[in-house]
Amino acid sequence: MGSTPQPRRGNTRQRIQDVALELFAEQGYEKTSLREIAEQLQVTKAALYYHFKTKEDILVSIFEDLNRPVEELLEWGKGQPRTLETKKQILIRYSEALRAAEPLFVFMQENQATVRELSIGHTIKHRVISLVDLIKEPDAALTDQVRCFSALFTMHAGMMALRNAEGDPEEKRKAALEVAIELVTKAHDHGPAA
Repeated sequence: MGSTPQPRRGNTRQRIQDVALELFAEQGYEKTSLREIAEQLQVTKAALYYHFKTKEDILVSIFEDLNRPVEELLEWGKGQPRTLETKKQILIRYSEALRAAEPLFVFMQENQATVRELSIGHTIKHRVISLVDLIKEPDAALTDQVRCFSALFTMHAGMMALRNAEGDPEEKRKAALEVAIELVTKAHDHGPAA
């Protein structure tokens, strides 16, 4: 099953989320049924329905739980000055949030069309735009706006593209973060658009 998420402690709800995400990643969201999730958990469909009525309910709950650090980062970032140090901290914290939610982000990357059609697709797009707004100047030149978007996508792509590359996962994450910081630094150093 490859990079199976570490089971989270605890309750049935979390076990359902873990098994569902594993199956979604393994066979695809569309090809996974609630019945298969229940069978993998060795529970009845009724027991599964007690917690979640649909596959989308499961996916939304996983997204909300694993993406909570991103929401907290957005709130924190809104109250900070627009300094280069703040922008670097945003990237560092975002990189850590990506690492903690890697199975979810891998699933979303591999199932982009499905995710776009689900309710979380709009939320994901909004969060990326909100993050970019925190790391770019409000009146940044177009090239600097591209650098800021590219910084986030560098971390996303780094997680995906470097997954099968040789080397320590933490070193690969740090390398993608370093490139992202370079992009945002260059955008920040250019200052407001002329």
